[in-house]
Amino acid sequence: MAHHELDVCIDSADLPGRLRDDLQLQRLKKRRLALRDEITVLERSLSPDESA
Repeated sequence: MAHHELDVCIDSADLPGRLRDDLQLQRLKKRRLALRDEITVLERSLSPDESA
């Protein structure tokens, strides 16, 4: 699942009046954070070292 798709799922789960599964929501948020970490690592690997 892509980062944007996770954002949409999480945002829609937080809507008032909607049944939500707190455990599933927690898992989605954890996965979103993991994807952000992966994106950060990839971005850092693509940029040259500033000390060079």
